[in-house]
Amino acid sequence: MNDNPLQYSREILSAASQIRLVVFDVDGTLTDGRMYFSRDGDDLVAFNARDGYALRSLQRAGLQLAVISGRDSQAVRQRMQNLGIPHVYLGVQEKLGTLQALLTSLELSAAQVCYVGDDWIDIPAIQLAGLGIAVADAAPAVCAVADLCTRNGGGDGAAREVIEMILAAQNLTHHFHPQTPCADAG
Repeated sequence: MNDNPLQYSREILSAASQIRLVVFDVDGTLTDGRMYFSRDGDDLVAFNARDGYALRSLQRAGLQLAVISGRDSQAVRQRMQNLGIPHVYLGVQEKLGTLQALLTSLELSAAQVCYVGDDWIDIPAIQLAGLGIAVADAAPAVCAVADLCTRNGGGDGAAREVIEMILAAQNLTHHFHPQTPCADAG
């Protein structure tokens, strides 16, 4: 884990220090965007276990976590349940309204949310967020409006990179518990 957040600008670290809710898109952000289908038509999605460990670490640190995805998928539902993510919104085509409703229900301001996405559907939510992030392989239009683009691509460590940066900015990196690295990856 990178305990030196100085690679980020003061503005990014300042915004990261205020975050209380981190929201991820799924396809192309928590996954590499590829979709596989079984012979029976069931969708199969690959998730990064290190990202999963980071998602659990974020929750252990006391921050809220949510996913908002344009696609509804049983595989995604199962993964989010396995990770214990409390706010899961699937099949959402208008993500901004869902994000605004979530902020209202959690009594948070836009400045307290980090939104991570990769495609045009994510742009309004990225623009609303106090810290809007695009993954490295996001659509160019998304990178253009984001406060930060990750070094890692979707499904390839981007989520962990974002979480490490936020936890470092808030001096909460001890929630990674390196003595049990595989305990929560699930």
